[in-house]
Amino acid sequence: MTDDPKPDVAVGGIAQVAAGAVTEVAAGAVTEVAAGTVTEVAAGAVTEVPASDVAEVVAERPSAIPADEMARLSDEIVSALKTVYDPEIPADIYELGLIYKVDVDDDRVVKVDMTLTTPNCPSAAELPAMVENAVASVAGVREAKVSIVWDPPWDPSRMSDEARAVLNMW
Repeated sequence: MTDDPKPDVAVGGIAQVAAGAVTEVAAGAVTEVAAGTVTEVAAGAVTEVPASDVAEVVAERPSAIPADEMARLSDEIVSALKTVYDPEIPADIYELGLIYKVDVDDDRVVKVDMTLTTPNCPSAAELPAMVENAVASVAGVREAKVSIVWDPPWDPSRMSDEARAVLNMW
């Protein structure tokens, strides 16, 4: 193992690492990137994948969380997100279209990418913490991490019909 800092780990145990770095990842797997190839050692099998195909391989891997449990988690995470309101807008952040992405990894860490209606949003300091707390309260979620993203910028077309009705924006 190297003394380099741990890289980000994608679903399925393939790490995003710099050439030559070796990283221990979930389920005892070890990955190494050398000369543009990702090598994964897990459960006694060795797999080499061109680094350019890593995203495709990760997308093909099934989650370690059973499908029925993932469906329950997804429904409950959405329900939790719908409890969070921007204090200045009488519609929840999910229906407003402020949630761009929710990823549940095999370790039950939930990563949420969200945006705000404007970079100058007065609730910018409190909304991410509110989202993190709401998602973390879902049974089965080990940890919640929230990132604010600005691309693509939010606009009213992202709102659901429910939010449009509440805000009378037809």
